[in-house]
Amino acid sequence: MMLRQPRFLVANFPFARQQKKPVGDSERGLRRAVISLHLQFGNLATMAAIGNRGTVTEAAGFDPEADVQRLRGAMKGAGTDEAAVIEVLAHRTIAQRQRVKEAYKQAVGKDLAEDLSSELSGNFRSVVLGLLMLAPVYDAYELRNAIKGAGTEEACLIDVLASRSNAEIRTINAFYKKEYEKSLEDDVCGDTSGMFQRVLVSLLTAGRDESDKVDEAQAVLDAKEIYEAGEARWGTDEVKFLTVLCVRNRNHLLRVFEEYQKISGRDIEESIKREMSGSLEDVFLAIVKCIRNKQAFFAERLYKSMKGLGTTDSVLIRIMVARAEIDMLDIKAQFLKMYGKTLYSFIKGDTSGDYRKILLELCGGE
Repeated sequence: MMLRQPRFLVANFPFARQQKKPVGDSERGLRRAVISLHLQFGNLATMAAIGNRGTVTEAAGFDPEADVQRLRGAMKGAGTDEAAVIEVLAHRTIAQRQRVKEAYKQAVGKDLAEDLSSELSGNFRSVVLGLLMLAPVYDAYELRNAIKGAGTEEACLIDVLASRSNAEIRTINAFYKKEYEKSLEDDVCGDTSGMFQRVLVSLLTAGRDESDKVDEAQAVLDAKEIYEAGEARWGTDEVKFLTVLCVRNRNHLLRVFEEYQKISGRDIEESIKREMSGSLEDVFLAIVKCIRNKQAFFAERLYKSMKGLGTTDSVLIRIMVARAEIDMLDIKAQFLKMYGKTLYSFIKGDTSGDYRKILLELCGGE
């Protein structure tokens, strides 16, 4: 079954269009998201990467029309020249790929993602289609696929929502509503339950304090309340964990974790493992790890996706595509520090074919 591609292209919103008629909340949300994207990508004429620690950087001498000719040639005749597809798409920023998509539609009158989807297959196709999407559109698409159908891929919900900023989550929410005509919160609530659901809903409100302020007295109180809600009592009051871990800012939480260690004699992660289980344990651990070191969190997720028998390709693809031009250099450094082997060598040993080739290009060498 071919998954429907989201419709959003940079070409579709030169800027939030002027509208004479009144707009509803979802339309206002989308317009705010469009503005957020313009702030994130800056002037699209620069075609710069969305981060400054990525392995994918702006291609010098970028010529979208030449890239279109290369891609058209790659899809002509019997078979596909996958090497040409990799050469173009793995070495362009997200913004540059949007320009290629525009130029392709102008030259051919067809959608590049749809044409490539019909030519490619398997995990290689999943990577290529992911690379063609704007970052929040890709996140929304991944979340939708994690929710719909039989069962839920809780790992995707956790990986995305525990690691994105308020602005990123607001933009994901707006695009999800526009594309799938349902709110992400409603879909999450329809597919999850209990305290795990409540944590995800809290994260979806994008209400975390993002200041640098540390209230020392409150940090001590927060640590004490978490301790009394968990280790110090029979049973666990998970709401106290939610209130602190989903709302407080990073610097404040780092102080809370220090105070918690003093009060309890245990690391906060150890206590979460002792007090909770299943998806709730996973999401609280992910939040703590992302607060401490987001790149180490992603390095660990990549390691676990490949170690042992088999590969969890959905996790591997999602992180490699989503972080390639943001912080992949730091994720690679953390991977080497934590596991004594390069991420490149792990990918090389655990994948094959064109799927391996495109992931190694996104990894950016040893």
